[in-house]
Amino acid sequence: MTAVLAAAVLLLAAGCSSGDDKAPAGRTGAASAPAAPSSGAGGTPSPTGPPAKGSVKVVSTLTQGLKSPWGVAPLADGDLLVASRDEGTITRVDAESGKQTQIGSVPGVSPGGEGGLLGLAVSPSFASDHQVYAYFTTESDNRIARMLYDEQKPAGQQLGAPDTILRGIPKGSIHNGGRIAFGPDKMLYAGTGETGDMSLAQDRKSLGGKILRMTPDGRPVHGNPEADSIVYSWGHRNVQGLAWDSDKRLWAAEFGQNTWDELNLIEPGKNYGWPEVEGKGSKPGFVDPVAQWRTADASPSGIAYAEGSIWMASLRGERLWRIPLAGAKPSAQPQSFLQGKYGRLRTVVSVGGAKLWLVTSETDNRGTPEPGDDKILQLEVK
Repeated sequence: MTAVLAAAVLLLAAGCSSGDDKAPAGRTGAASAPAAPSSGAGGTPSPTGPPAKGSVKVVSTLTQGLKSPWGVAPLADGDLLVASRDEGTITRVDAESGKQTQIGSVPGVSPGGEGGLLGLAVSPSFASDHQVYAYFTTESDNRIARMLYDEQKPAGQQLGAPDTILRGIPKGSIHNGGRIAFGPDKMLYAGTGETGDMSLAQDRKSLGGKILRMTPDGRPVHGNPEADSIVYSWGHRNVQGLAWDSDKRLWAAEFGQNTWDELNLIEPGKNYGWPEVEGKGSKPGFVDPVAQWRTADASPSGIAYAEGSIWMASLRGERLWRIPLAGAKPSAQPQSFLQGKYGRLRTVVSVGGAKLWLVTSETDNRGTPEPGDDKILQLEVK
């Protein structure tokens, strides 16, 4: 019995060896790293061509002392709304002074493992409807709700009651997905995880292991693969990064298991392979990632598009990756920055031009917090 139990534990550990599920060895203090991802199981460097020649400058630390920050939603005036995964609260951060003001908490959040209050987004019509959207874990599921944000009310009481627009996304102690974002079409997109149950990713009736596309009311959208479904793509393990490039193409970052993390170009109705394929498998019926990384080098969470590149925040890899694009493909070898300098990196947000906000993730019970963690850094990139 003891031997059987030990074997089961080893199998479980192997099944959760990367991504949000495994902490890094610790900070190194290095500013950058020249490592590049690999394109295939044989280890051939990809893409071909010269190395990228971008740069990253940390302009300032906007704010610090955040607790388990996860989702970030920029407001029109430049301020940021930041979700605390474990505390279930939303805090407004002044973009000039870094002052933190808690605007309220989200009822029903049940933190645990990788679940809790995750992604945030503001309505495309926020100036008139003042709606803030949140993806969060409850006792029974993951769901998306919207709340009225009334800035005239006292601090801590500015969020209205949640109006749930989607419920029934599978939950687990791992792989809850959680990123939400409004696309150029003003529709709401959500990345979900398969909760450790691999079969959900290929189950077209399940909302787990998918990218979802819906109206702001949570309904299916014209142009989805199936008219009565919000499922946009499937075969995903755990999607936590969503971003659109200047040509309105959707990109998504995905946690691998033991071997390859992925950056995918998302097209409606396509199958991205999990669990039949991890990384580039060149198997009929499945879409290969555009780029892939060893899990120790990435474990990607949030992504953003700026200055012609996708920028990818890495948790276990503790670095920021730049993937320069030429249309729908990388134009040069991806380049990494800030390796080990700030620890785990959760979310990266573009606010126009060369400016990015980068959010660390050391207080989520998997990092090694140091004084001041967690932080939001202002970056200038090219």
